Amino acid sequence: MTVVNCPTCAAKVEWTEANTFRPFCSNRCKQIDLGAWAEEKYTIPAANPLDDPLDEDEKKQQH
Repeated sequence: MTVVNCPTCAAKVEWTEANTFRPFCSNRCKQIDLGAWAEEKYTIPAANPLDDPLDEDEKKQQH
């Protein structure tokens, strides 16, 4: 049986079909994680955002 850590509280969680909250240990931890997403606490850093390809087409037309 696979055991993982709850992403919210780090409690040990059995990864089984009986655990409807997996990978979380409880509905409370699942809701805390959802709230963090809603408050935009999780971010993915971008070193170099991609240029908009439409902007490149407009620049070519102007020259």
